[in-house]
Amino acid sequence: MQDRVQIMALEKWLSSKIIGQEKLVNRLLIALLADGHLLVEGAPGLAKTKAIKTLAAGIEGEFHRVQFTPDLLPADITGTEIYRAQTGSFEFQKGPIFHNLILADEINRAPAKVQSALLEAMGERQVSFGRQTFVLPELFLVMATQNPIEQEGTYPLPEAQLDRFLMQVNIDYPDASSESRILRLVRNESMDLDDEVAPPAVTQAAIFATRQELLNLHMAPVVEDYIVQLTMATRHPGAYGEDLANWIDYGASPRGTIALDICARANAFLAGKDFVSPDDVQAVLHDVFRHRIIVSFEAEASGVDAEQILNILVQRVATA
Repeated sequence: MQDRVQIMALEKWLSSKIIGQEKLVNRLLIALLADGHLLVEGAPGLAKTKAIKTLAAGIEGEFHRVQFTPDLLPADITGTEIYRAQTGSFEFQKGPIFHNLILADEINRAPAKVQSALLEAMGERQVSFGRQTFVLPELFLVMATQNPIEQEGTYPLPEAQLDRFLMQVNIDYPDASSESRILRLVRNESMDLDDEVAPPAVTQAAIFATRQELLNLHMAPVVEDYIVQLTMATRHPGAYGEDLANWIDYGASPRGTIALDICARANAFLAGKDFVSPDDVQAVLHDVFRHRIIVSFEAEASGVDAEQILNILVQRVATA
């Protein structure tokens, strides 16, 4: 119970600091509790960096930001050996990947070698250098960002690497009311620093305990079957309509099914429930499957994207 209180306090504090991006805050917490990684796509200035920096300030852990550029090398991420003149030997110097929370800013700006070095570490939770293997921290979350506006000089992530991300979240500009609150928040932060509310400082033990609690949430067999049927619908879309069969080339992998299950559990937990419902599954479906289904050329030519396809699946796949 105390662990839930800490997580809820963290969510409330984050929401007070990140204005107009409620979805991003929620998805960050889901990724943290589900022990996964997040790919965030949005225009510059939408508080992507601020969101994960603020999360890092609210939990027990270390944060590091890496700006991905075309001249970045894999060793800049994982680390490299340096020569110690005192001992006359080489020593492995750990890179930024060994922090608890990593911001991989504009991940598609770096070449494939750098991307794969990061994504391999994300998948294996370890870094190999020569004959040595270095285990990453138990609390380990990567939030990678992409700018959807400027694509010149970028290296798009292959589908197999996209599948490593628990969710892909698309964020947009805040509304007028939120924009006004942002202005007031910035002014208050610049003038009244003494009145700053202290971050909740959630312990890693509380996060790990909550992860276990997610697995204990009740999920009825019909809800579990609903998750499986949604995955099957992306692989065999012809069963749900000829239009879907023409629009989907490849469906979600088993990793997608696992991600949908744990994200639905985390969504239910953050909503204060002790059971998982079809509503929780639908709430996270788009972010979990968006980057895992490959739409056909025919769909692209018709202006149909993954978002629209998933909307149709929600309508056609029965919940019970």
